Amino acid sequence: MTHDQTRYIFEINTIGIGNEVINVDDIIETTNHFLCIDLIIDKAKIELSERFIKELHFILKNGTSDSRKDWFAVGDYKKLPNEVGNMKTPLPEEVDHLMKELLLEYNIKQKKTFEDILDFHVQFERIHPFQDGNGRIGRLIMFKECLKYNIVPFIIEDNLKMFYYRGLKEWNNEKGYLIDTCLTAQDRYKAYLDYFRIKY
Repeated sequence: MTHDQTRYIFEINTIGIGNEVINVDDIIETTNHFLCIDLIIDKAKIELSERFIKELHFILKNGTSDSRKDWFAVGDYKKLPNEVGNMKTPLPEEVDHLMKELLLEYNIKQKKTFEDILDFHVQFERIHPFQDGNGRIGRLIMFKECLKYNIVPFIIEDNLKMFYYRGLKEWNNEKGYLIDTCLTAQDRYKAYLDYFRIKY
């Protein structure tokens, strides 16, 4: 592509391929997501920290249209209030304290169970510390922590998303929704590992 064609794509932030329109940010974030996975594999055994979580966010959002916005803090906590599922989340000035508290409570446990990892995830999503990308970062953290504690990791595929959201919402009332959804995702991941003859 010429310089002008490239600039045009980024200015309108979409590109047509056949009859489909694809958001350029989606392409960039998909590429960045693979870089995040590489980082997680390299650093699977380190203790979870704010620094590592912010590094994941920086990698994920780097080069996107969000990274060119003054108010969007790539690799840092949100500057503006946000919400998830029409529910307000903690204000930006509360996030730093809440994240430190969450990580302290989580890291104090020497050995984490599957449920501990899910509980951290729910609390992280409720804090919603970043302006955008919280779900992706939260699921990347779960993947990393599963690797660290020798638990078969999992990926929430599109057909499980609504069950996953219900599980997040109902965690305080019924943990089984999220646990069952993640175990289903884990079973699918085990099937992939079995196919490629990877031991777990």
